[in-house]
Amino acid sequence: MSTSSPSPTPPPFNSGPGKQDKSQQQFKVGAIIAIVLLAVVAIVFLALWRGAASKGDNLTYELNESEQLKAELEKQYYEALSELEELRGSNEELNALIEQQKSELKDSKDRIDALLRDSRNLGKAREQIKGLTAQVEQYLAEINQLRQENEELTVRTVQLTEENASLATNLDSTRMANQELFSAKSALASERDAIDAERSRLAKKVNIASVIKVNNLEVDGLKLKGTGKAVTRRSAKNVEQLQVCFTTSANQVAEAGSEVFLVRIINPLGETMAIENLGSGVFTNGANGEQIRFTVAEETDYKQNEQKLCSVWAPNQPFQEGNYTVEVYNKGYLAGSTSFELK
Repeated sequence: MSTSSPSPTPPPFNSGPGKQDKSQQQFKVGAIIAIVLLAVVAIVFLALWRGAASKGDNLTYELNESEQLKAELEKQYYEALSELEELRGSNEELNALIEQQKSELKDSKDRIDALLRDSRNLGKAREQIKGLTAQVEQYLAEINQLRQENEELTVRTVQLTEENASLATNLDSTRMANQELFSAKSALASERDAIDAERSRLAKKVNIASVIKVNNLEVDGLKLKGTGKAVTRRSAKNVEQLQVCFTTSANQVAEAGSEVFLVRIINPLGETMAIENLGSGVFTNGANGEQIRFTVAEETDYKQNEQKLCSVWAPNQPFQEGNYTVEVYNKGYLAGSTSFELK
């Protein structure tokens, strides 16, 4: 039997020095990379943190400034209200001015509050808060000026009251004297009115009594011939003129002198025949005050005796057929009348 020799046992693994160095180097490189990455992350985080901190600081600053401005606004506003209320009194005009100023201050405060809601408007809000201070000072100056004027007015009113009291005393004495004079004047006025009424009544009677009546009132229709001589006609188509004649009566009440007699010719239609260019006009009827037209006026120098007067009416127009009425007035009263017919 043959004997086999044992196989040789491989030697145990043993890394050499070269492999260990390489592994260590790789570990070191990985560690360095990790450290670099951590450093970069730290730097980025630090930058972000600083940015956020800076923004936070700015925001904190803006918030603090906004709160300060709001506090300042509230302080000024309520101090102004308090000062205005202290100036309130019994004067209605002054109190009305204070209410108006308070309302204007409230409007200004509301506008500034609206600005403070946006940080971009803080500067503008700050300026308006300064303006609010000036506005309050102006209000207080206006109120003080008005109070001073009212005080001066009160002093003047007291002076006037005292003067009025003195005047009232004098006025009472004067009023009593005036009352006595008024009573006497009223009595005299009543007496004068009675005298005037009596005088008017007597004057009217005298005026009526002085009316000069007329007699023998006659009317003739006339037609002019070729020779110029006038002949009497009764046919309307042949009449060119009307001649009115009358005799004045003797009246010793009437004064001698100029007297005017107004002749009124009334046609068949009831119309007064009148042409202004031929001397016609209007007078007042003394009996009833009516305005009456007259045809022609005849003036004479009256000598308180009988005298005959004639007037001619030539209207240069045809006369109508029918009954005519003729009235004669003196001093506004009817002195005589008659009627005639043109066929």
